[in-house]
Amino acid sequence: MKSTERNLTTMMEFILLGFSDAPKFHWLLFGIFLVIFVIILLGNAIIILVTRVDPTLHTPMYFFISNFSFLEICYVSVTLPRMLVDLWTQKGTISFFACATQMCFFLVLGATECFLLAVMAYDRYVAICNPLHYPLVMKHEFCIRLVVGSWIGGVPVQVGQTFQIFSLPFCKSNQINHFFCDIPPMLKLACGDTFVNELVVYVFAVLFVTVPFMLILGSYSRIISTILKLSSNTGRSKAFSTCSSHLIVVFLFYGSATISYLKTKSNEYEGTDKLLSLFYTILTPMFNPVIYSLRNKDVTEALRKFLPRLLTL
Repeated sequence: MKSTERNLTTMMEFILLGFSDAPKFHWLLFGIFLVIFVIILLGNAIIILVTRVDPTLHTPMYFFISNFSFLEICYVSVTLPRMLVDLWTQKGTISFFACATQMCFFLVLGATECFLLAVMAYDRYVAICNPLHYPLVMKHEFCIRLVVGSWIGGVPVQVGQTFQIFSLPFCKSNQINHFFCDIPPMLKLACGDTFVNELVVYVFAVLFVTVPFMLILGSYSRIISTILKLSSNTGRSKAFSTCSSHLIVVFLFYGSATISYLKTKSNEYEGTDKLLSLFYTILTPMFNPVIYSLRNKDVTEALRKFLPRLLTL
């Protein structure tokens, strides 16, 4: 009994192992991730500013893009600063409460991203498949409701899921073989039978990841079908260019997240788990400003007008 109590008290603190299996590359990784963090912050912040300042970008599509950019800043700020601190100090100590808080914010913002990507796909579907009804359907008030619903839709469920995970007894080890507090590595530390908890994770993964992904695929199948019927090559190429940027982000985010959360529990591919997690936690937010600025003519034109004014301030 005393031994069990002693083990449980040590779980008031965890150790994030992060990239401890490659100690020689700590400073290199710190430099790489610091540059990525700066790119994410500056890139997404510029997109937000440009879409607010340029009147030609005051449309539902860019309203969703600016919200998505703000979400990406919040999303990456949950994990990346902590990882940079751990790489700098080479200590991964994190308290029980801080770990639970990090997981909760990560899950809530992850659910928001899933919903917002689906909302953006619906916006493109209406714009391309029903262009005459677009101004009537995508009114500003309706767009605000969609964004607010995306932000708060997953809050109660993900808070409850975090509470459920951290209500488990952790007595195997206090070392989390990951660079942030995520569900799969936390379940590996739990004692006893975690079948019910894993089942709940699968159910919520299907609801928040798979269902929005299927809705996006359905929207884009209709979009592609409509684009192929266009007689104008110019209109067809413009529509493909607009939608392809969204699809790149979708496949990067959903593909890596789906594999991470729906694959079987195993210690054999923990290195692969970290690599997949890097895709949906860091690389997707980094690619977002690049994709939406370099692959979008309207944003590129707005940047050409905005950056010279910014540099003269």
